[in-house]
Amino acid sequence: MSGILAWFWNERFWLPHNVTWADLKNTDEATFPQAEDLYLAFPLAFCIFVIRLVFERFIARPCALGLKIQANGPQKAQHNAILEKVFTAITKHPDEKRLEGLSKQLDWDVRTIQRWFRQRRNQEKPSTLSKFCESMWRFTFYLYIFTYGVRFLKKTSWLWDTRDCWYNYPYQTLTTELHYYYIVELSFYWSLMFSQFTDIKRKDFLIMFLHHLVTISLITFSYVNNMVRVGTLVMCLHDASDVLLEAAKMANYLKWQRLCDLLFVMFGLVFISTRLAVFPVWILKTTVFESWDIVGPYPSWWVFNLLLFLLHVLHCFWSYFIIKIACKAISKGKVGKWNPLHVSNDDRSDIESSSDEEDAPSPTKKTHNTATNGTNGANGTNGYLTGTTCPDEH
Repeated sequence: MSGILAWFWNERFWLPHNVTWADLKNTDEATFPQAEDLYLAFPLAFCIFVIRLVFERFIARPCALGLKIQANGPQKAQHNAILEKVFTAITKHPDEKRLEGLSKQLDWDVRTIQRWFRQRRNQEKPSTLSKFCESMWRFTFYLYIFTYGVRFLKKTSWLWDTRDCWYNYPYQTLTTELHYYYIVELSFYWSLMFSQFTDIKRKDFLIMFLHHLVTISLITFSYVNNMVRVGTLVMCLHDASDVLLEAAKMANYLKWQRLCDLLFVMFGLVFISTRLAVFPVWILKTTVFESWDIVGPYPSWWVFNLLLFLLHVLHCFWSYFIIKIACKAISKGKVGKWNPLHVSNDDRSDIESSSDEEDAPSPTKKTHNTATNGTNGANGTNGYLTGTTCPDEH
């Protein structure tokens, strides 16, 4: 184990030429980032998770109820042992052949069985109340940490001249405020990494998992080799658009359409401008060119910049979807009354609409009157759709 640790913490990988770990030990005169400081992130991540549970239960939930968000979830499907067994053990999306078999076995109409499966799938989806509470928690944290970051950075020299990120590197001392900023951000992303498996599931689960992994790696990497100055710029830049996104989602859940549209447009503009313009021109410029001129490259320098470029690829991926959402709305001629967060459910969310399941009658026996069946099917009175499609459900 000691051999593995010695290989992992090889000074020639982590530090510039002629710099050793002994040079970066804490003294009475100066404090530097220490790898063992990062252990604080794990208990703090647990504390943040507990704070989140308390916040959602005693602050976000009462706010949501006060704003008339319904506490009840989607309508529950009528209990049926046979269909429940198929749903849990075989498939949640039965094909036409299986639907015909179940129809004969239960003597139910095929559309009623389809309706039952849709209602049963919706039972596993989170309610609007749950989604609002999650967004309100994230909005509150992002607003707090972004405000803290701006107040901290405006007093620093490297915000105004990024070359200060590299002068006297790596012998730049660690202040209490900078240490707090780093550890809280790292702890929050660790809490997201673990809670992602219990939070609302979306289609971009793997992309978000990769994003959290890259973010944690960047924060950890930059802290260990004391690239914390440029690290604070990256963190604050990313928090700016996250605040607007969570605010837009809350407005969407509250059905405040105009505010939702405005916030989403603001989010799109801030996201694309900061991630596709400011990030490469400001951040990548200093980490690649200015650091090369002042410090020079070394192995961990290459890894750090590789992670930043990977993060930029994710920026391009999400920017594509944001532009795609806007183009969909414009092409459909619904500017002014479109719901961007509903349109984006094609790409962002895996939650089915429950609007078609409301006020469902109890399953009925199959009818053998074809004329009646045709009329009921056309009008949607046989327990199925009329032909109207909710934007959530593509």
